[in-house]
Amino acid sequence: MTTSLFFVQLINGLQYGLLLFLIASGLTLVFGVMGILNLAHGSMYMVGAYLAWYFVQQTDSFTLSALISAIIALLIGIVVERTLIQRLYRRNHLDQVLLTIGMIFVFNALQSILWGNDPLGVQVPEAMSAAIPLTEVVEYPVYRIFVALVCVAIAAVMYFMINRTRLGMLIRAGESNREMVECLGIDISRLYTIVFAIGVMLAAVAGVIAAPMSSIVPGMGEHVLIACFVVVVIGGMGSIKGAFIGALLVGLVDTFASVLLPQLSSMMIYILMAFILLIKPQGLFSS
Repeated sequence: MTTSLFFVQLINGLQYGLLLFLIASGLTLVFGVMGILNLAHGSMYMVGAYLAWYFVQQTDSFTLSALISAIIALLIGIVVERTLIQRLYRRNHLDQVLLTIGMIFVFNALQSILWGNDPLGVQVPEAMSAAIPLTEVVEYPVYRIFVALVCVAIAAVMYFMINRTRLGMLIRAGESNREMVECLGIDISRLYTIVFAIGVMLAAVAGVIAAPMSSIVPGMGEHVLIACFVVVVIGGMGSIKGAFIGALLVGLVDTFASVLLPQLSSMMIYILMAFILLIKPQGLFSS
């Protein structure tokens, strides 16, 4: 492997890992605070991508499309939590799995009805369509760098929110002892709605910014969900810091394995997960 190829794959791995973190952070936040195992989380990634495509067609502006899509995803999260997820808080994980699997089928059916089953694509915004030359023959797209920076910025905002704001204090308290939070007069139901809606919005935003980099196809959420569960298990269920480190590890291993070990690339992230669980059965940073 040449130095330029190594550098490109390193950037690709970090960028992919940061995108995985954006999706997985919502998944681990919902599980850590609410104890809800949401298998429909990947569907929100798909919904974000399709909303981005639709509103780009309507507004001819990727920025406006991203903003509208994020707001709609937030509203979807509120409605789903209020009408469905609230019924699961005092029920076991099997009930959560059955309901959220059902939600996957519902969202896939709605996607098929609204937008059809043909692959779709979103054009890279013109302002970020250029490429940065790394060598005389190798260039790297500006948009991919933009995606990585957006993910880093959102990670920084999440860190600040969870560790430096009153909402973050309530989230951490609800994660540690929800009964105590209720005894202090905090509306735990409203807190759960906020947390779930934020988790849904994070997954949808990941779908929005990923749309110009890949085809938008039916069922795309299920594929990314598997990778996100690997990230969450590696990092430790409920740990945002663990999700960040786990996502970077998965992104780098998956990217380099596809180049160095193409025959084994599809299983390398699972080998990584098994190796880490042998050393730390609860994950790197268990909640």
